[in-house]
Amino acid sequence: MDTTAILLLHCPDQQGIISEVTKFITDNKGNIVYLDQYVDKVEGMFFMRIEWELDGFLIPRDKLYDYITTLYAQRYQMKFSLYYSDKRPRMAIFVSKMSHCLYDLLARWKAEEFNCDIPCIVSNHEDLRYVAEQFNIPYYVWSIKKDHSNKAEVEAAEMELLKKEDISFIVLARYMQIISDEMIAEYPHHIINIHHSFLPAFIGAKPYHQAYERGVKIIGATSHYVTADLDAGPIIEQDVTRITHKDTPESLVLKGKDLEKIVLSHAVSKHIQRKILTYKNKTIIFS
Repeated sequence: MDTTAILLLHCPDQQGIISEVTKFITDNKGNIVYLDQYVDKVEGMFFMRIEWELDGFLIPRDKLYDYITTLYAQRYQMKFSLYYSDKRPRMAIFVSKMSHCLYDLLARWKAEEFNCDIPCIVSNHEDLRYVAEQFNIPYYVWSIKKDHSNKAEVEAAEMELLKKEDISFIVLARYMQIISDEMIAEYPHHIINIHHSFLPAFIGAKPYHQAYERGVKIIGATSHYVTADLDAGPIIEQDVTRITHKDTPESLVLKGKDLEKIVLSHAVSKHIQRKILTYKNKTIIFS
């Protein structure tokens, strides 16, 4: 496929933005292959994702960011991100002891559903090394003490690895540790978590047991970007399944695992495709 440029932007809604951006691309011999836009009437904000082929495009790609900044950033109070389809995202997966989400992510990656690289898997336990070895992916373990006295040291080592491997984003595939504010700041809206609950219900530990005790009739799973507020970051994907009074905490866990795999994979896929735009504590998911 031809290499494309992908522009994600948002700014206060005003007349002429679509016309200006598309004219800029076509005037410079770019062929637009995707355009989706949304206006939040409550916030008065405009959001857009536009993609065009770079073959024959007149502006060199190393100058393109500067052109867009000069022409539109100040004029429209625009914030934007610019990506290229030939630069594959590099995903690091963090795990603890549960394998279902890890297996699902790696199987989809192996089947080429995810256009990304996975240079490393990071864990606080040895338990899932055999899974990484099945897929020939390096597996790194840093054990965290129960009193968390070595947590800062562990995260420093992890950050060194992430920088060495040029990691674009992190997926917490049932990684049972809280990420520090320092790591979150290094990867803002680029750490994806799967929470085994339909947030904002049942935040924190053992949500299926909480759901059982509450007697709910629906359980869910939520994938969201990690922020400093526990389980409160921008939601990317959610799904639910019905349960009955006959269900036990154990059966809820089994049903929930299926949801978790699907919800997480959908969120990861949208992120890799650069189809997510965050604004405040919400996401705009382009089709």
